[in-house]
Amino acid sequence: MLADTHLHPDSANRTATTPAPTQANTSIDPRQHTAPYAEALRSLAADDWQRLHVPAHQGSRDHAPGLAEVVGEAGMSIDFPMLFSGVDQDNWRMINHDRITPIMAAQQLAAEAWGAARTWFITNGASGGNHIATTVVRGLGREFVLQRSVHSSVIDGVTHAELRPHFVHGRVDPGLGSSHGVTPAEVDFALTEHPNSAAVYLVSPSYFGAVADIAAIAEVAHRHDVPLIVDEAWGSHFGMHPKLPVNAVRLGADLVISSTHKGAGSLAQSAMIHLGHGPQARRIETLVDRVVKSYQSTSSSAILLSSLDEARRHLVTHPEAIDEALTTAEEIRTRVKNDSRFRDATPDILGGHDAIANDPFKVVIDTRGAGITGSEAQYQLIRDHRIYCELATPSALLLLIGATSPVDVDRFWTALQELPRSEAEPERPIVLPGSCQKRLDISDAYFAESQTVPFAEAVGRASADSLAAYPPGVPNVLPGEVLSAEVVDFLRATAAAPSGYVRGAQDSRMDTFAVVAEPSSTDLN
Repeated sequence: MLADTHLHPDSANRTATTPAPTQANTSIDPRQHTAPYAEALRSLAADDWQRLHVPAHQGSRDHAPGLAEVVGEAGMSIDFPMLFSGVDQDNWRMINHDRITPIMAAQQLAAEAWGAARTWFITNGASGGNHIATTVVRGLGREFVLQRSVHSSVIDGVTHAELRPHFVHGRVDPGLGSSHGVTPAEVDFALTEHPNSAAVYLVSPSYFGAVADIAAIAEVAHRHDVPLIVDEAWGSHFGMHPKLPVNAVRLGADLVISSTHKGAGSLAQSAMIHLGHGPQARRIETLVDRVVKSYQSTSSSAILLSSLDEARRHLVTHPEAIDEALTTAEEIRTRVKNDSRFRDATPDILGGHDAIANDPFKVVIDTRGAGITGSEAQYQLIRDHRIYCELATPSALLLLIGATSPVDVDRFWTALQELPRSEAEPERPIVLPGSCQKRLDISDAYFAESQTVPFAEAVGRASADSLAAYPPGVPNVLPGEVLSAEVVDFLRATAAAPSGYVRGAQDSRMDTFAVVAEPSSTDLN
């Protein structure tokens, strides 16, 4: 039986200034071998039910044969609604308000696994987690310090909550086409310059695997008496193995968004939010809980929730699987290091003052000098070898290896070596354009009257949309920022690429742009 507390077991005797554990325990708690919510669903599905409730397929492949082909009969059988007797309810007649339900037990085990004071399961992805976190910021104030290279979902949250971010610009590697992190000194400077800031909101690790000094940044934020929020979407596996970087909540972050499906292996669109330890985390706990409830669906997917439970169990109880995956990741990296054609870009990832470590499961292969662009390499790996890498830029291939998913190294390496070489070095345009100048606040621009204009006429106008080349989804222009010729050209080139996609665009070809309407001459008279 789990203790009747939302706190990590170690926290009961911890003072307000005592940090959370700095790494996962080496011994495995026997309870981590259980998956309370997933097991309750399977137990429930074992009964011969006549289902007269939502969802409308009612657990039968005969009612939705195509759906059974997508999720399988087992998936349909556990697709129960919330508040179902036997899972969320104690008996067939009423809810026992003192009972620890299976979903509560599952979230408590996750909190203990990641060293959090409390954990919430969410089914709208880390994007939804960012919407929750930005709404939490709104409960603290309107101004806050925000890393500029955040995911576009953070900007969506800023817009909806009508926040006023003070941006900290992280390191950019225009050659690789990657954005990385910020330093404690940069955060300290921003908080000093903007003393009314209510929080600090950062990304770590970066999409390319650069890990920021979260412990030092947390100290800076707390010295300024504000909480640190970390979008750790790409580091959901951190802290789960001695060879992996320590996760943000163990390093002093107060609220952490974790995209569990990305590195830890749950189903797509499932994620977690972790609460940290200490005064700032305790100050926001009730607010976080209220906001989570306001965003979470009242018909949350049992399939997604149970996948979080099972992913946690596997990740915690099978360190040998992480070892095996790490071995294959390092084998690929070693082969690249020793190759005469391709180059390991790990030194580039670690080359700035912002990065103190890198994610070993992100392998960045520099294709400059290889006679092929990263983008062309990606297309040919897909077409000829059925190998799909996480991302390609003109200068690099980015591989993402799941924390418990070892790779067939020989298959990948053979395909990489078979890529053709151009006689002349392929053209490699600058990947990331410069920042655009702010003209209006984000929310003011987003909710203002807009008009659609041809791309040539958009230059010099304030954007009405947040536009981000995807992946990684970092906005290249925000609502209220002036569209530069460089950004317009970049976004149009992205849209024209074989796999190009601009998130937030109303016109997928980017022939037109939505801009803030300007008053007509008659309006000015």
